[in-house]
Amino acid sequence: MKAKEIQDLIDFISNSGLAEVKIETDEFKLSIKKNSETQYVAAAPAPAHAAPSPASAPAPVATPSAPATIAAKEDDTSKYLEIKSPMIGTFYRTPNPDSDNFVNVGDVVKGGQTVCIIEAMKLFNEIESEISGKIVKVLVDNATPVEYDQPLFLVDPAG
Repeated sequence: MKAKEIQDLIDFISNSGLAEVKIETDEFKLSIKKNSETQYVAAAPAPAHAAPSPASAPAPVATPSAPATIAAKEDDTSKYLEIKSPMIGTFYRTPNPDSDNFVNVGDVVKGGQTVCIIEAMKLFNEIESEISGKIVKVLVDNATPVEYDQPLFLVDPAG
């Protein structure tokens, strides 16, 4: 199974109501679980204790207000486009530790230009920009995990 096929499968599962899928063949075993339920499970043990129950009720309330804060922040950057991660993996700004970054803040990128690498399942995937413009901000630190559809760069299309 190729990385693109795996990514398409992950996309399909994330858009479906499925929480977990396991596929086994003679060549490989693949198990995919959604993370969103894990976050709720982590919050579930807190209400089981008598003392933290009042504290756990405000926690879900705090979660919805966090996106409101993020939405306000996005309004400030609404004129910028995002280059997003097409997969789950580890984000790298350079092809190897001794090389320069693919792109830096202030660089102008063109559609099809490699902007980073994402390592997924021991495969290094070059991520190409689908948009042209000037890099305004790098949103992810080097060698950190990224999620599917997570913004990686902010790009000013007018730049």
